[in-house]
Amino acid sequence: MTSSTMTRLLPRPYRPLLAHAGFRRLLPALAASDLGDGMSAVAVAWLAIVISPPGRSAWVVGAALAAYALPGAAGALLFGRRLRRLPPARLMVVDGRLRALLLGAVPLAWALGVLHPALYVALLAGSSVLHAWGSAGRYSLIAQLLPTEQRLAANALVATSASASIVVGPALAGLLTVVIGPAWIIGLDALSFALLAVQAGRIRVVAEVDGAEADGTAVAGGSVPGLLRRQPELLGVLALTWFFNLLYGPVEVALPLHVVDDLGSGAGLLGLYWSVFGAGAVLGALAAGALRGLPRWLVTLGIVAGWGLVLVPFGLDVPVGVSLACMGVGGVIYGPFTALSFTLFQDRTPTAWLTTVLAFRGAALLTAGPVGTALGGPLTAVMGPRLVLAASGLATVALAAVAAALLWCAANRRRTANRRPRSGGSGVVGA
Repeated sequence: MTSSTMTRLLPRPYRPLLAHAGFRRLLPALAASDLGDGMSAVAVAWLAIVISPPGRSAWVVGAALAAYALPGAAGALLFGRRLRRLPPARLMVVDGRLRALLLGAVPLAWALGVLHPALYVALLAGSSVLHAWGSAGRYSLIAQLLPTEQRLAANALVATSASASIVVGPALAGLLTVVIGPAWIIGLDALSFALLAVQAGRIRVVAEVDGAEADGTAVAGGSVPGLLRRQPELLGVLALTWFFNLLYGPVEVALPLHVVDDLGSGAGLLGLYWSVFGAGAVLGALAAGALRGLPRWLVTLGIVAGWGLVLVPFGLDVPVGVSLACMGVGGVIYGPFTALSFTLFQDRTPTAWLTTVLAFRGAALLTAGPVGTALGGPLTAVMGPRLVLAASGLATVALAAVAAALLWCAANRRRTANRRPRSGGSGVVGA
């Protein structure tokens, strides 16, 4: 199939993206690394079970999963002064090489018979230390490669890749675990990041940054919190996303218990719930590119409220078919959220600070899910899984309503300030 034929088959908002050689080269490598991470979501936990001493598997699994994600938050904060001046592509190269090296050591240690749980957790933790910076580099590089009007479509394609990996990756890992074992699946993840590092290293971008932005101390007092104080819209997006993720946390605890306790079913139905959600999220993310002409804040708040509404029927004892449909619709609604959120950050953040701000964003959001999950345990024990799912939905709708009210108040204050005459009696309305 020729390149021109492939271009015609793509939806119209995505066709101009293939004209950019750098983005065209980067996208398959991003998809490969997303698929690798999707497979590792299963393989990391399964390998932890395999190497755990008797009676200690829960501790090792918990430590392994935490080590695969949480050190990225620490790395975003600890290495900010050193890494924030690196170009986005270089950050992706550094992160990709580190993950390829340390994740690649897992199957090697397994083959040599020396993969002790402590070594396993240490390798996973080391591989994720710079991952917040690598992830931030992805979206900063997109902002450098593409004009403003194409960023949402590009972010949508990247988000679609991540959503698809949630559906395909675990299923593929389940098959490959039987054939080659979980350690070698982690090795494939390492190989995918080596490929990403190579492809990112081939991209050359000439970024146009003015003198004030090039000096890290010239923007917002030289710190991300200072920048966020001067850019309340960015702070608002970050706060909304943090609470959105927090309120999603109890769902991950309550849904499995709802399947077992309320519905009397097993892992097959739970997998079906997440599969229809993932499939819906792929469609929703892909559709995000068509939302460029709509008010982004309005769409973002609509997504938050819509996801909350689809959870409410879980508390009404609806048939399984209805709740499955709700999860699928919820995936479609949620799908564009990531692309819209990153596009708002790309559009509002000074160029020289974009990677640093996105790394800070990633570090902050890494805390939201675990806190929500931790709250989900005792809430489910007290209220029951069905009510927790409905309560999470209602609280999410309330979050959207509060955010909309705050946005309206801020807009009203700006309109009032713009109508107020300047001092001095000139009668000229302030800009």
